[in-house]
Amino acid sequence: MKPQKFNYFFWQSLLLTTSVVVFINKPLCVVAAPIIAAEIPVSNQQLLPQQIITKSVVAIREIRSLDQIEHPLTDAQKLVQLPTPTGQKEIILVTGVEVNSTGKGLEVILETGVKSVDAERLVDRHRLQVTPKTEGNSYVADIPNAQLRLTSGESFRQEKPALGIAEVTVTNVDANNIRVIVTGEAGAPAVELFDSTEGLVFGVSATSSNAQQPASTPQETTPQKPAQDNQPIELEVIGNPHNYLVPDVSVGTRTDTPLRDIPQSIQVIPRAIIEDQKALTIADAVRNAGVNSYFVPGRFGSTFTIRGFSTSNSLRNGVRDGNLSTLVGVEPTNIERIEILQGPASVLYGQGSLGGTINLVTKQPLKEPYYAAEMTFGSYNLYRPEIDFSSPLTSDGKLAYRLNASYLTSNSFIDSYYRKRPFLSGVIDWQLDRNTKLTLEAEYLEANQTFDYGIPAVGTVLPNPNGKIPLSRFVGEPDNEVQNRRTTRLGYNFEHKFSDNWSVNNTFRLRMLRYEQNIDFPQALAADNRTLRRFRQDFLDTVVWNNYIMDTNIIGKFKIGSIKHQIVAGFDLYRDIVPNFNNTFRTINSLDLFNPVYGQLQIGSVFRTTNQKTRDSALGIYLQDQVTFTDNLKLLLGGRFDSVENQVTNRITSQVTTQPDSAFSPRVGIVYQPIAPVSLYASYSRSFEQVTGQIPLDGGLFRPQRGTQYEVGIKADLLANKLSTTLAFYQLTLSNVLTPDPRNSLYNVQTGEQRSRGIELNVVGEISPGWSAIASYNYIDARVTEDNRYKVGNQLINVPENAFSLWTTYIIPQGSLKGLGFGLGLFYVGERQGDLDNSFQLPSYFRTDAAIYYRKNNLNLALNLKNLFDVDYFETSRSRLQVYPGDPFTAELTLGWQF
Repeated sequence: MKPQKFNYFFWQSLLLTTSVVVFINKPLCVVAAPIIAAEIPVSNQQLLPQQIITKSVVAIREIRSLDQIEHPLTDAQKLVQLPTPTGQKEIILVTGVEVNSTGKGLEVILETGVKSVDAERLVDRHRLQVTPKTEGNSYVADIPNAQLRLTSGESFRQEKPALGIAEVTVTNVDANNIRVIVTGEAGAPAVELFDSTEGLVFGVSATSSNAQQPASTPQETTPQKPAQDNQPIELEVIGNPHNYLVPDVSVGTRTDTPLRDIPQSIQVIPRAIIEDQKALTIADAVRNAGVNSYFVPGRFGSTFTIRGFSTSNSLRNGVRDGNLSTLVGVEPTNIERIEILQGPASVLYGQGSLGGTINLVTKQPLKEPYYAAEMTFGSYNLYRPEIDFSSPLTSDGKLAYRLNASYLTSNSFIDSYYRKRPFLSGVIDWQLDRNTKLTLEAEYLEANQTFDYGIPAVGTVLPNPNGKIPLSRFVGEPDNEVQNRRTTRLGYNFEHKFSDNWSVNNTFRLRMLRYEQNIDFPQALAADNRTLRRFRQDFLDTVVWNNYIMDTNIIGKFKIGSIKHQIVAGFDLYRDIVPNFNNTFRTINSLDLFNPVYGQLQIGSVFRTTNQKTRDSALGIYLQDQVTFTDNLKLLLGGRFDSVENQVTNRITSQVTTQPDSAFSPRVGIVYQPIAPVSLYASYSRSFEQVTGQIPLDGGLFRPQRGTQYEVGIKADLLANKLSTTLAFYQLTLSNVLTPDPRNSLYNVQTGEQRSRGIELNVVGEISPGWSAIASYNYIDARVTEDNRYKVGNQLINVPENAFSLWTTYIIPQGSLKGLGFGLGLFYVGERQGDLDNSFQLPSYFRTDAAIYYRKNNLNLALNLKNLFDVDYFETSRSRLQVYPGDPFTAELTLGWQF
């Protein structure tokens, strides 16, 4: 297909769902030349109710469209989708087969899981070359570029599905070919092919008497050609370019596994939602899953609260990424989707928070040329140009690239605040041979912006005799603050398949952070409740922070008797080095919060100096087995051993402190599916996180914090697998928490404990053609259960007891207004404690967002209105001196073009 044709069909099908269908109930129609999708003009014919198809359809020239055949009955056998195997994007997986009765015979539907790498912005195109023939009483169709993958096995067979039809079978001829056979009782059946957004459809009638002379119907707009055996029919398979539902991920198991088969709650924010909401930060995106900010320095880096516990854990494409995201932030420019693993992940990824882990999946090179650019204008002088280019570099497509770049500049409602964030990333895929692929990645991000440290609680969420502190108040020194952070990522990923069942994966990543900064911090609020005492942190040298990680694993599938196993065995090496953390802390002049005077900086004497080198090293060995006893009963077993070491060299005293630790983290989970679309699951898992520092009274070292989680839940795929829902119940317990030593409060002991219990409900997917939604509800009871300082029963900081979110969009799929759409977002966050003393609370808030879209051909227009009713609210708190107001009403206009 020519590039301009491709662009045209991309925008015409931007809101259709991903799949391929096969019908069978009319005479066979075969064409020798490739068949190209085309729009159908609106017909004036009146259709009977049973003839109306509610699904969106892409018509194929000289093959009738779906609205010209009868609607299938609702008693169809439903089979669920399976993931596409890694490294075989050129092969279309048929992951479900339906056989439905119709008024004239039956239909056979081959369901596919086709989806693009960048599914929300680009059509992923494949060609199905169906070669039909007749053998005795059988109609036989070979599909050479496809593979059958069903939950029920490697083949499909149904006897006597309709009157006059003896049998329908769908089997794999080999790894790259599918054969469909429909056998008639008295003779070969008549078969006609259709293409739709549901999949590839074979329409079948019991006899072939009218195969050569198809009867004309009032709905037919194109004459049919006579059937010709052994001539290929080429059908275009167009993926859903704007689907909110991601059916399978790898973050929960390190293998491509359907979400319903993982005994743990995992929420996915795809690119479509990031684009529809125009999320400029990761925090903006993850709020759709009930994940709230815990700490937002600079308003781009962020620590999050997941299931009651703070976390800065992050992965990038399933590999540990440390906490650099907290320091620099993440640009969503090259993010394909965000996967949120709720609960501990130490069994797979090593030490980390008990609450959860966020995996950032980046965009990868595409098989077809794709070039897009957009410009966003917004409130507070927001300007953000962005490009996304991808194309094969060789004629055989074995070498391809992806380039993403953006440059954001803006101010804020906060006085004197600014930010400049240039970003560039590149990926090269090299398919060395059929079974081997090498991926090279590079990324650069610079964050030159104001460091915002919030405003006091007294005068914002608490009364102040002097009145209200303006939410826009900046407590630093505008002309004297410096914050310039630059991070570079380099790495590769090597994959090799020894066979269909065994493969090896090796990944290496290098991250380099450089930053200079001079930042003013709040120190105390004077008795007059208006004078803020401050101090300054000055870095005397450019901080260098390097991080290295290598991960290697083997994935294998085998059987012991009738029991299937899929194992992952591997190890990773991690090293984090900061050779020159050299800074001083000095007092500076105070600031009147109600009548601030800037530009008169007075720097006092040094009261603290830090000059040290730190090195963190880790070795992890992990093993996991996904056991399938039957198609509806699965067991997940996993364990990991970690050996970690923290070393600190004090450059002032020349003292070297070394702290080694080790831990074993197990996981066990079970999934039972009473029917294919429903999964009941239960799991147990543990986490660990190193706590560094000595205990002077005992002369020993702190032990790692240990976390334990119990979780049960139910997952269901609704509306023919277009809508997915998860309901989870959990309890998390964190032990070895630091608390003051009762013998001497200047020191700590590890007798503290915290517990979180909760309920999560998440729903995401397509409700009807053009109408998509994602919704979540979270109930969390997170409290202190043992402590020497805080009262037992106190609620944990920044954890709302109730939180709810809903984001929904509707894009008109057809007619004169096709491409016009609307979005609505509702976000409720309940009251939260501002500190562990529970001395003050952040009030609840209800925020409303809205959007208007217009997508036509290569053009994309969007107007996003955030905090539509300009509600005053507070995102998060760190202490009584630091609470963070949320953004007021803002508007963002985006103009995009694909060329």
